[in-house]
Amino acid sequence: MIKRVAAVCTVIVLALTCVITPVNATDDKTVAKPTLSAQGAVLLCVNNGEYILDKDSEKQMPMASTTKILTALMALEQASSENKVVTVTADMYAEGSSMYLKAGYQLTLRDLAVGMMTVSGNDAANAAALTMADSTEAFADLMNQKAQQIGMKNSNFVTPSGLDNDNHYSTARDMAQLMAYAMCNEDFAEITGQKTAKVEFVEPQSTIKTYTNHNRLLSLYQYCNGGKTGFTKKAGRCLVTSAEKDGVKLIAVTLSAGDDWNDHIKMYDYGFSTLTVLDKDKTAYDTVVPVVGGTCDSVEVSALSNDVIVVPKDAVGKIEAKVNMPKFLYAPVEKGQAVGKIVYTIDGKNVATGDLITKEGCEYKTADKNFFDVIWDFICNVFGIG
Repeated sequence: MIKRVAAVCTVIVLALTCVITPVNATDDKTVAKPTLSAQGAVLLCVNNGEYILDKDSEKQMPMASTTKILTALMALEQASSENKVVTVTADMYAEGSSMYLKAGYQLTLRDLAVGMMTVSGNDAANAAALTMADSTEAFADLMNQKAQQIGMKNSNFVTPSGLDNDNHYSTARDMAQLMAYAMCNEDFAEITGQKTAKVEFVEPQSTIKTYTNHNRLLSLYQYCNGGKTGFTKKAGRCLVTSAEKDGVKLIAVTLSAGDDWNDHIKMYDYGFSTLTVLDKDKTAYDTVVPVVGGTCDSVEVSALSNDVIVVPKDAVGKIEAKVNMPKFLYAPVEKGQAVGKIVYTIDGKNVATGDLITKEGCEYKTADKNFFDVIWDFICNVFGIG
C-alpha cells in the first residue's frame, strides 16, 4: 500500500513539473541572455531585420509540421484570387495529425489553411497541394520556388505537411524569414492568431466544425500573436512563433527542442527587454529650403514619419542623422514632394532611411524677368546683396 501511494505521489510530482502557467512579459529590466534547450534557434527582430539570439541557426535540420507555414501561405495567396472549393479524395489522406477529412467532403482552399494552422492537418496540407499542383512532387517544386523568392537559402521542401524525408529540411534562420514574410499576409496573420477557428463545410451541408490551435503559446504568453508547432521522432519538437509588444515585432524559432514553450518565453523576454522603439522626437527633422523662381522664397521640409524604428535600448543616445538634400529647389514645388533622404545611424550602422518631404507647395512665379534675372534675385536675397 505504501509503495502504491509513493508511486502515485511520484506521478503527481512529475506531472506538476511539466505544467507551464501563463506568464506576462517582463518589465523594463534587462533579462539575461537565456540558455536554450533547442539544437537550433534564432530570435529575429522583424522591424530592423536583426538577429537578437542565435544558436546554430544555419544548421540544416528537419522542421516537421512547421512546414505548413509555407503550404498554408501558398494556399491563402491562391485563395485571395480564387478560393476554390476542394473535393476531398482518398489520395489526400495522410498519417499523423489530421482535420479528419473524408472522401466526398467539400471545403474551400482557405479553410484548408485553417486546418493546417490550427490542428496541423496533414490531410489538409495534402488536399491543398493536390489542388494547386498535379502531384505532391510538383507542389514541392512550387514550394522551393516560393522559398527562394522569400530568401530562404538553406532549405529544401519535399512534402507539403512536413512528414519525415531525408531531403526535407530547413534552418532556424530560414524559418524565421518564412514566418516574418507570412505574417505580412493579413489572412495568414488572422488565422494563426486564433486560439480556435470554425470551418463551415460546403459538403456535408450545414456542417460546422471548431478546431483548436495547437500553439499553446497563444495562451501562455500574452504578446504571442501566432505560430506553428511541429513534431516527428526524427525532427523532435519544433516551434515557430511570433510576438509583438509596444511596436517591437519578434519571431522565435526552435528546432529539436526539449522545452520549446519555455525556450520561446525566455527568448521573447530577453528580446523585449533589450529593444525599444525610438521616440518620434529623436527622429524628427524639420528645416527650411530656399526656392528659386517661386511665389514663395522657401518651403518647409520634414522627416516626420510613422515608421517604427527599433534599436537596442543601450544605443538610444547614439543615434545620428545624415541629411542628403539640395541647397535649394526650383519652382514649382508640390506639397508632399520627396526632395531628399535622411539616414539614421548608430555607430556608423544604418538603422533607418526615410524621405524628406515638403510640408507645403510653391508655384512658379510668372514675371517679365528672364531666368538669369530670377537667379540673380535669388542670390541677392540669400546673400543680402544690393
